[in-house]
This record gives sequence, C-alpha cells and structure tokens, in this order.
Amino acid sequence: MRTTLDLPDETFRQLKAQAALNGMKLKELVTQLIQRGLAAGVTDPKSLQPPDPPPIAIKRVAGTSIVTDKAPAYPIPIAREADGSVTPYLTNAQLHDILNEQDLAQYQRVLKGQGGQ
Repeated sequence: MRTTLDLPDETFRQLKAQAALNGMKLKELVTQLIQRGLAAGVTDPKSLQPPDPPPIAIKRVAGTSIVTDKAPAYPIPIAREADGSVTPYLTNAQLHDILNEQDLAQYQRVLKGQGGQ
C-alpha cells in the first residue's frame, strides 16, 4: 500500500543515511522500523511526543537578538564514498528531487523493456 508521510527534514535525512549505510531501500528501512515499533507496543504516551526542535543560531546586534537560521545539526558530511568523494548535506526537497529522478529513470527503463517484447 502506498502512503505519504510528512517527516521533518532531519528525520528524513537520518533515515536516508541509515538506509544507505545498511544497503537498504528507504522503504525497507521505514517498514522494518515501523514493524519493530508495533511489535514493542507503546506503554508510555510521552514516547509519542515529537522531539525538541533543533537549536537555532542567534546573532546579537546592538542589544537586540535576531534569529538568523537553524544551526546545522551535522556540520560534517553524511557519508564518504568508496572513491573518497563526500556526500554533502542535502535538504528534504533536494532528496525528494533525486528520488523522483531515480523513479522516472527506472520507469523509463521498464517501458523500454516492454517495448522490445
């Protein structure tokens, strides 16, 4: 069954990184984590509360405080490839675009495969 989830950027990034490090598809990892959570049961309603928001960077100007931006949760790259290149921090929107491009490419390969039969 297909469904849509709205996840915080940070949560999505952690899921995507963990799936990549384990050589799994994101769908497989999310399914596995949900199944574990269901099997464990929920005994404490507080465990369902969302985590505290990430810290923010504050710039002080002439006695006033200005919120400039969210402080980066991971100042270092997420992953280092086998060839030594580094995967940079990507926003949720950037990851979504990449996944859509991969889905489209896979769909086009399937269509080409059906045309030759």
